[in-house]
Amino acid sequence: VQLQASGGGLVQSGGSLRLSCASSGRTFSTIAMGWFRQAPGKEREFVAAIGFSGSRTYYANSVKGRFTISRDNAKNTVYLQTNSLNPWDTAVYYCAATPRTMDWYTDPRGHYDYWGQGTLVTVSS
Repeated sequence: VQLQASGGGLVQSGGSLRLSCASSGRTFSTIAMGWFRQAPGKEREFVAAIGFSGSRTYYANSVKGRFTISRDNAKNTVYLQTNSLNPWDTAVYYCAATPRTMDWYTDPRGHYDYWGQGTLVTVSS
């Protein structure tokens, strides 16, 4: 599986960006997808996850209500709509994929086997 993230950029506080991640190499509807981010000097953290069909999603508390993960299986693409951005949302955002069935009850963040190259989101105050 190859993943290509895009859509990052510079935005003012309170603004929005839509990140995209295009997948190839495997039937897209057979892989669960996630978004992670890594701010300068910090560890990578989970942001959001979505199941094979898109009917199940899970979010980190820090982004719940502001970010929305979605997918278009016909376009082999997963999206992350980011709204009400704050300077502390500044990070490199990575998409990730796994063919493993998500355990939404005990491990909803998932475990990922494939990673994209990241796209930089910078939020100015």
